[in-house]
Amino acid sequence: MSTAAPRSLADQLRGWPDERLAALLVARPDLATPAPHDSSQLAARVVVRSSVLRALDGLDLLELTVLQALVQQTDPHDLPASAGSVDAALDRLDLLALVWGTPPRPVTVVADLLAVPPGPDVERVPDLLADLDPQARAILDHLVTTLADGRWSGRPGPTADLVATGLLARRDERHVAVPWTVRLGWYASAEHPLDVPPALATSDRGAALVDRAAAGAAFEAVRRTELLLDRWGTHAPPALKGGGLGVRELKATTGLLHVESDVAALVVETAAAAGLLAQGMTDDLDGAWLPTEAYDAWLVGDAAHRWLRLARAWLDSPRLVSLVGARMADKPVNALSPDLERSWLRDLRHDVLAELASLPPGEVLAPVTGVPSLVERLRWRRPRRPASRWQQVAPLLAQAALLGLTGLDGPPTYARRLLDGDEQGELVDALAALLPTPVDQVLLQADLTAVAPGPLEHDVARRLAMVADVESRGGATVYRFAGSSVRRAFDAGWSAAEVHDFVGSVSRTPVPQSLTYLVDDVSRRFGTLRAGRAESFLRSDDETALTELLHAPGAATLRLRRLAPTVLVSDVALGTLLPRLRELGLAPVVEAADGTVQVARPDVYRARAPRRGSPPAVRTAARTGAVVAAVRSGDRTTRTRAERTLSASTPAEVIALLREAVETRGELVIGYVGNDGTVAERVVTPVRVEGGQLTAYDERSDADRTFAVHRITAVTRQPG
Repeated sequence: MSTAAPRSLADQLRGWPDERLAALLVARPDLATPAPHDSSQLAARVVVRSSVLRALDGLDLLELTVLQALVQQTDPHDLPASAGSVDAALDRLDLLALVWGTPPRPVTVVADLLAVPPGPDVERVPDLLADLDPQARAILDHLVTTLADGRWSGRPGPTADLVATGLLARRDERHVAVPWTVRLGWYASAEHPLDVPPALATSDRGAALVDRAAAGAAFEAVRRTELLLDRWGTHAPPALKGGGLGVRELKATTGLLHVESDVAALVVETAAAAGLLAQGMTDDLDGAWLPTEAYDAWLVGDAAHRWLRLARAWLDSPRLVSLVGARMADKPVNALSPDLERSWLRDLRHDVLAELASLPPGEVLAPVTGVPSLVERLRWRRPRRPASRWQQVAPLLAQAALLGLTGLDGPPTYARRLLDGDEQGELVDALAALLPTPVDQVLLQADLTAVAPGPLEHDVARRLAMVADVESRGGATVYRFAGSSVRRAFDAGWSAAEVHDFVGSVSRTPVPQSLTYLVDDVSRRFGTLRAGRAESFLRSDDETALTELLHAPGAATLRLRRLAPTVLVSDVALGTLLPRLRELGLAPVVEAADGTVQVARPDVYRARAPRRGSPPAVRTAARTGAVVAAVRSGDRTTRTRAERTLSASTPAEVIALLREAVETRGELVIGYVGNDGTVAERVVTPVRVEGGQLTAYDERSDADRTFAVHRITAVTRQPG
């Protein structure tokens, strides 16, 4: 071998033709990083240590050993591998720009990274290996096969014996490494070809059975996702302040889906990865997990297309779902938490499924030995990856099985096509042929149950879930009718006739008389009592006076409603209602809880004693400006009071109007209860609403202030 000094990759690139350089940049896109101080075309492609490390992490055991042989100035054709395999490895190393020249030599960075301590002569290694005790031989075998460094403590033991014989060399104070000559001797004695990956332990299983099992799991994954997001669309769980889903909400999800917590976490995470679930805002929650607009479009597709979106999202997701429920830094790891991101996870998912796809049809992983053999094969494919990553192989296989990407630990036909890049054509047709055909009718039973003999069509399933509760799921879903479920349909606006018509149209069997009686009985009792919201009431023995008030020109904003000849109610708070009634020329009094008149006396105020001496001119000007701003704010409030067009007083309306003003940057007049219990009106410009607080610019104080939302009695929009 030539002993010429290694040349940097930047120097090598200068002599490459354009087509070869383009092929390199496809294989190593990290090389296309522009150099900050070099404008030449070729020298602008910078190689840094991290990019070389990424390239080394993508090499298999043969390629890495061939590169190590070049670093140690050993002919790679002397390795226990076929000449064709060694030549192919050299070609790939050349394509990745890890070697250069003829004969091939490693670039400088590679030589530094793969340097190992010197060792004994290769001729002595077989004799040294023969004299090892079983424990020391096991340690050496592990370090050779994993290409890892060992820990050195200095204490007597097998590791110390290996160091003493020269089979291990000290790399630093805490680590030992296998010398290159020892590795060569070990390869010769073991007689394991480097170009043959470990075999997968498999067993026979019919390809049709694998396809059916995987398709059933795929359909179940779609159904669970739809059930979850349909529920969260109306009962959104709150989002944690630091992001994520609370433990209590995840436990409720397990009850909803009738699954374990790890399966529920997978459904939630996959829906979020597919863009069907995101953090939003409701009237009650500033941060909640809600279905996205994409979910509505996803619902109208067929089951195969819906599954495809979930499968692709899981394959490309960098989130470590198996960590949900564990503890990190003495804190539980929540689903949807930002702490689950792992950049290496996407490559591991693709590698695992690619190895499964290499199995011939009719073969699957063996029940006990299959997963360990898969780990060994992946370790051969990527020997430089940390050993901790291989612990995720088993959880990834379990998740793939739950999503229908595998069946009985084997690859179904449609999943092979997904990995091959076929995302819309034959893949969807192959999966659709395996999925059950949706039905549009059920079998009604005399015990107030309905049996769906297969998956229901989307519209039928949603309407049936409105009038009946799901009792059990499986190959046939069982629904049960009850007074609460029928009342739920009435609450949604259905009439008794509509319930009867729907039940009769979807049933293959005659409608039982017991179900007809149940619907009619609930219909008779529905609406006999009525409930509503009222913040205040007006009572007068003079019915004519109340009638005149209802039809008064300025009474529209009071939102009055007559419940009885002598009683009016309003959803406007009493603190806001009283001054508006007085503006209309009325003189109301406040009635206490026991019916007596509540006497109110003016509060007594005191001013702060003036300081001795004249205040500074700057302080005087500031106080004068504050007073002028307060006066102008009060004048503006009084002047525009009669011109206001939209007001709100209930909590839901107040929050909605505040959020609308935040988006439009509009001015509002709010009624705010102070610490002394009095209600004052202020002209504000909302900035944000979050955490039960309104941050707004206050005209009176000419500064941004924070107001507690629960103290805001009413909100009125200023005219444009």
